[in-house]
Amino acid sequence: MAAALVERLSWFVSPLLVLLAWALVAAAGWFPPQLLVPPSHVYQAFSELLGSGELREHLAVSLSRLGSGFTLGALGGLLFGTALALSRQVEAYCAPLFHTLRQIPSIALIPMFILFFGVEETFKVLIVFKAAFFPVALATCEGIRGIPRSHFEVADVYRLPLSTLIKDVAFPAAAPPILTGLRIGLSRAWMVLIAAELLAADSGLGQMIEMSRQMMRIDVVMVGVVVAGAVGFVLDHGLRLLEKRLFRWKTQ
Repeated sequence: MAAALVERLSWFVSPLLVLLAWALVAAAGWFPPQLLVPPSHVYQAFSELLGSGELREHLAVSLSRLGSGFTLGALGGLLFGTALALSRQVEAYCAPLFHTLRQIPSIALIPMFILFFGVEETFKVLIVFKAAFFPVALATCEGIRGIPRSHFEVADVYRLPLSTLIKDVAFPAAAPPILTGLRIGLSRAWMVLIAAELLAADSGLGQMIEMSRQMMRIDVVMVGVVVAGAVGFVLDHGLRLLEKRLFRWKTQ
């Protein structure tokens, strides 16, 4: 019990050290106050944004875009990754293009997506879709291909239909790498969404950061940066907890 408590408290050591260093550097005046505001000013700006509801509005818009794009991208990645792993025809026709497209950074596609779809919601959902689709598809494909051949041989003996084979054999056996792919896809989708909102949006956390930068409100910029990091941590940690709960037998 004591060891677990110490481990939980150790999580706060590095953030507190960073906060202390930040406060000391700001107090020392090594950088102009317009560029490096002290943590107390950032906390004050956070309280004001929270009280006015502005921060909640921007965050709700960003999370809505993330939810839509990631859900579509993850489902598409699961389906395509499964087809790529189980079908030689899909692999022959689609694998070269798939492995080429997944090497293109999602941020590099933002200007082209803006030209095709404008700056409305479609562009942001699609860029999140792209960021989530490829990690999930690749993890699903590699996870299913890593299943021992004997699993599929037994399924052939019992003449399981394809839907049952995928649902009861392939997905459970490949679940650990698939969850890892979901974690990677979710993290990338969140980072790409913030970048897209920085460049072209009229709402969202990234747009709040960009507008504050233009107005030289560095305290609000720092609020957006810290909130973006905290949300990303919570999302990733939530999937890690889910992974530990689903695969508790691996640690026993």
